Amino acid sequence: MTSDPSNPSSGAPGDNFATTHWTVVIAAGQRSTPRSDHALEELCRSYWFPLYAYVRRRGYAREDAEDLTQAFFARFLAKNYLEGLSAERGRFRAFLLASLKHFLANEWDHSQRQKRGGAVPHLSLDWQTADTRFQVAATAEPSPDKAFDREWAVALLAQVIERLRSECEAEGRAPLFDELKESLTVGKGAQSHAETARKLRMEETAVRVAVHRLRKRYRQLLRDEIAQTLADPAQADEEMRALFGAFRA
Repeated sequence: MTSDPSNPSSGAPGDNFATTHWTVVIAAGQRSTPRSDHALEELCRSYWFPLYAYVRRRGYAREDAEDLTQAFFARFLAKNYLEGLSAERGRFRAFLLASLKHFLANEWDHSQRQKRGGAVPHLSLDWQTADTRFQVAATAEPSPDKAFDREWAVALLAQVIERLRSECEAEGRAPLFDELKESLTVGKGAQSHAETARKLRMEETAVRVAVHRLRKRYRQLLRDEIAQTLADPAQADEEMRALFGAFRA
């Protein structure tokens, strides 16, 4: 059966994430629906930090960046930002950044600053760790746009790792995931299969099989997560290359 990304009851694997698809938001067109509102809020909740990092890169202090980001979401979620979209429509990443740039250039000077947590109480953002995360990410000092793409890729990978961890926990394989998760994103230098086998009291061959399966599922979830932010999921490979190119900048 073919999965319909705009239909949460289509029955394909990962359908519990279907209502966060960017296609759901676009399908709503210029009218707000509960499903499209939920999808937009969840996408924003997942990818808010790259926007905060972008604002900081533009030279704003920590508290100003927090206020600006919160005020942006207040307007972004309250207004119909689908109206007048052009090329950015296909990628939620580009759409969100273009909307933020418009807000910073044209709207903030004419708006009343809104305190954190007051404008959008249902969209809680982790300000306590935001500055620490920014300081860690700021070592390379890339341009604001490149920083945004890099932090978007980092946030996307975090989403994928969390989804995979949840799956393993549900299957009673949390200890195995904890031992093998480094093998998903780390190449040379990762813990050897023999050492992992000793820790888990497994055969080394079984560990190799588990790593292979975990990596395969990781790649599937990665493509799925990227596809959720695209109007055309067929562009997932292109978007993946664009995002991970930011690490080589």
